[in-house]
Amino acid sequence: MKVIIEKCMHCGACVGSCPSNAIFLNEVIIDFHQECNQCRRCTKACPVGAIQMEAGG
Repeated sequence: MKVIIEKCMHCGACVGSCPSNAIFLNEVIIDFHQECNQCRRCTKACPVGAIQMEAGG
């Protein structure tokens, strides 16, 4: 998963939407851990569309 830093509001909606608890908000940086199963719930939860699938993922 890829975060568009310029769009991210650091609201944490993606963190709360993740069923695998694979997303962490470290102050202003969103980290995706290897537990991410790419279910895309975070992309739907993000109010500004700051999370996207990486090419090839």
